[in-house]
Amino acid sequence: MAATTLDLRDVPPPERHPKIHDAFESLESGEALELVNDHDPKPLFYEMQAEVDSFDAEGYEVEQRGPTEFVARLPKK
Repeated sequence: MAATTLDLRDVPPPERHPKIHDAFESLESGEALELVNDHDPKPLFYEMQAEVDSFDAEGYEVEQRGPTEFVARLPKK
């Protein structure tokens, strides 16, 4: 599965979710958006699950790689 990576660690918090939604929208079916973040993006998971029909919640994965590095994979149906 192809993935687009978006590193959000230097993006101001108010700009993160719009940037994520824009990047996710541009994906093709079967692709995924990989996010690098400074915290666990669990609230984003719930937001995507509730608001984005093409979000594959069952395929969602998150890995903590360090105290301030989380990598989440948001697949698109």
